Amino acid sequence: QVQLVESGGGLAQAGGSLRLSCAASGETASLYGMGWYRQAPGTQRELVAVITSGGKTNYAGSVRGRFTISRDNAKNTVYLEMHSLKPEDTAVYYCNAYEIRGRIIDYWGQGTQVTVSS
Repeated sequence: QVQLVESGGGLAQAGGSLRLSCAASGETASLYGMGWYRQAPGTQRELVAVITSGGKTNYAGSVRGRFTISRDNAKNTVYLEMHSLKPEDTAVYYCNAYEIRGRIIDYWGQGTQVTVSS
């Protein structure tokens, strides 16, 4: 089992910045990817950014160029630097980690609220 604990988030003005962190604990040796998803009220959870253990990244088009994901494998921690925030970035952000054992096994954090005011 893997536990994910998020920190950061909160309230920011449009154009501002925030940083999210997510620390993984437990059976982390087999983790392959870590990343962030978000869910706004009335919408489906969507991918924001993901990074593999080898450093390969993938971003949603809506955040590319504004958000940066990074990972400290030694600390089993993933970060999301968010810049040029927009009101439409407002959502609950969830940390995700996954391993591949013939199938993908997902782990989720409890979520952290990000609110961007106009």
